Amino acid sequence: MRAAARWTQAHLRAHRPAAVLIVLATAGITISLLLATALFAYATDPWQRVFTQSSGAHVWIHTQAGAAAGSLADLDEVRATSGPFRTVRTSASLQPGGAKATLELRGTDRRPATAAPRVAAGRWLDPAADAGATKGIVLDSSVARAMWAKPGDSLVLSGFRTHLRVVGVADTAEVSFRAGESPGVAWVLPGTLAASTAGQDQRGRTIGLRLADPADTDYVVQRAVTQLGADQITDVSTWRQARAEAEGDNQLLGRLLGGFGLGALLAAALAVGGAISTRIRGHLRDISILKAIGFTPGQVVRMFLALHLLFALLGVALGALGTQVLGGLMPGRIGEARAVWQQLPGHTWLSFVISGGVVVFIGSATCLAAWRAGRVPPVPVARAAAVTGGRGPGLTRRALGLRVPPALVLGWRSAFHHPLRSSAAVARLAVPLLLITVALGAWTTLDRFSSHPEHVGLPAALTARSDSLGDRELHQLLASRPQLTAYPGAEVQALVPGQTGTITLRGLGTDTRPYPFAVVEGRAAHGPDEAVAGQGLLDLLDAHVGDWVRMTVAGRPYVLHIVGRNIETADGGRVVSTNLDTLRDGATGDGAPPAAPSHPDFYNLVLHHGADPGAVRDALTKASAGRLEVREAPNPADQLSVVRAVAVGLIAVLILIGLAELATTVGAGVRDRSRDLLALRAVGLTPRQITAVIVSATSFVTLAAALAGTGLGVLVSQWLINLQGSTSGWGTGIAQRPAVAVLLLVIAVAVVIAGAAAALPAARAARRRLADSAADLL
Repeated sequence: MRAAARWTQAHLRAHRPAAVLIVLATAGITISLLLATALFAYATDPWQRVFTQSSGAHVWIHTQAGAAAGSLADLDEVRATSGPFRTVRTSASLQPGGAKATLELRGTDRRPATAAPRVAAGRWLDPAADAGATKGIVLDSSVARAMWAKPGDSLVLSGFRTHLRVVGVADTAEVSFRAGESPGVAWVLPGTLAASTAGQDQRGRTIGLRLADPADTDYVVQRAVTQLGADQITDVSTWRQARAEAEGDNQLLGRLLGGFGLGALLAAALAVGGAISTRIRGHLRDISILKAIGFTPGQVVRMFLALHLLFALLGVALGALGTQVLGGLMPGRIGEARAVWQQLPGHTWLSFVISGGVVVFIGSATCLAAWRAGRVPPVPVARAAAVTGGRGPGLTRRALGLRVPPALVLGWRSAFHHPLRSSAAVARLAVPLLLITVALGAWTTLDRFSSHPEHVGLPAALTARSDSLGDRELHQLLASRPQLTAYPGAEVQALVPGQTGTITLRGLGTDTRPYPFAVVEGRAAHGPDEAVAGQGLLDLLDAHVGDWVRMTVAGRPYVLHIVGRNIETADGGRVVSTNLDTLRDGATGDGAPPAAPSHPDFYNLVLHHGADPGAVRDALTKASAGRLEVREAPNPADQLSVVRAVAVGLIAVLILIGLAELATTVGAGVRDRSRDLLALRAVGLTPRQITAVIVSATSFVTLAAALAGTGLGVLVSQWLINLQGSTSGWGTGIAQRPAVAVLLLVIAVAVVIAGAAAALPAARAARRRLADSAADLL
């Protein structure tokens, strides 16, 4: 033990810079993984983020107006409460016209401390400004989107004599608004609530309970029912329900970022393992000396394992401490993500798992390399002589005969003279380049949603509707605008055989002016009873293009021929789309009530090239004197905008990992070529040519890795994005390859960086004394 400890101390003194670099590299990888995990949790689970930031309630109890809801605060499992609030159920719509929604109005004179709504637009209620003639209201963001409401709009509420002005839109962690299922939440001042003329059956109380242990949710609900009485409770919602609804809307983002995170972890793992293996190979002469003075193979293995585990523990501890102390102080999204992640459940154990995983992996890689170190013979061999003793291959001789520069020929031979070692270096360098290409593919696909939405099933930039304009007047107004084409549309909910849920049956366009669906399989619908369907609907019915499907709308059957599959981003792809004429006339059976509206519910506005959506919207609103409601069509790219910021951070991390692996490759190449200096000088190569040999060898390895990484990255990104599109119901065909110029730029930058990184070490090695080179032969 004493000899091993003394050798370890001497080794650290002799290779202090290398030891420091290993510790810092491990710390950097740990920090990158911890921050990446925090970013993933922050970006992929917005419900959890809102719940944590707002100190959300685990249970919401809705009771009759006379129930003693406040007594639930005394339950042992309850840590804090939000409310109880007096409530009124009402229906609301924008004035003039607009979509209607059921609201649960809550009266409060201040913003709650528990389950505090987070204002996303506008402001919170102000008793001084919102209690006058024009009373204010704050809407939950889910119901605001459904109503097309924004701060400054006026709402008409049943039971209120005056309009209410929307002063703010807030995010909550409650169950979101769903038409016909759950009402939207809105907040007003107590005086405003008291002015309602709603009957007693529309009034109630609502209280939110924040529990000490979320696992007690079901038990607390049972106790609340027992304490208040089942007849006093009108509705109960829990955090599990809200989270399940929210997670369904963020699967794409979660899978995309999760895949990036796992890929970055793999790249970091390969980089660390390669660095350790290369480091041990560089000390084979020292290991031979240890064997010669009496060290057993087991002692050598344990010595190297303990040394590198010490490096790993120091690096992981330094990285975890740096993340803990400085992570929350970082500016922008990263700092906010770290601060929020520290409050999320499971943060502590996940930090230990990540840190422990880094140590375990480094230990595993060190075990394999240390085992190889234990097999080193005690008498070193002159490896360089064995390398240069044979004749060059025929390809090398022919290249020299064609007057190809010797530096390039010898560099090529040097790069791939050891196939296994070269393949491992190429693979380790290719992984980060592959992941960078996948990230670029995701970025390009998002750009396709933004710049060419018509290619991904989103040809309409605007949607217009009005409850106050007549159909003829509205059609004339839209037809008078030369910068757009208006397509009338309507949607109804339909039932399909064997399913308890509903699907969306949509009519868009007419027989004479069909809607430009993005059809990727089959053809567009032209004739009567023809339709196109999204992937989600085909999966639901186990149907294919060419099949006939039957559905019922308000008891009236429709039988449609699916002639094509289109890219459908709405409702999980569970949409059947036909033209408006088929929707109106395609029902069978006499005497049945009408299943489709007689007039269009909305118009999809497809803008001509160069038209600005904002300018067109403002012009239409002004021309209709405010009676036409125009809003931008939802685009999934808006929800995934955070992917761009996270992708930039991940690309930066992958570049750093690639640079670390490149440093390992350069170091190994310089060390191997240092043993060949005597032979290279003997055949007449100058120091500059020897430098060119080492630089070209590194560049060839990097070029091979870049070609393999970008080529496979394009295929992997296509497969992953289309797979996600298929599983989410959108369908395949949404993926977009990065531009060829971008891929060539990535390859060129990688090769240039590799050559620049190898230039200085190669120049130093080429000018070493011959005595030093001879000593390195052993």
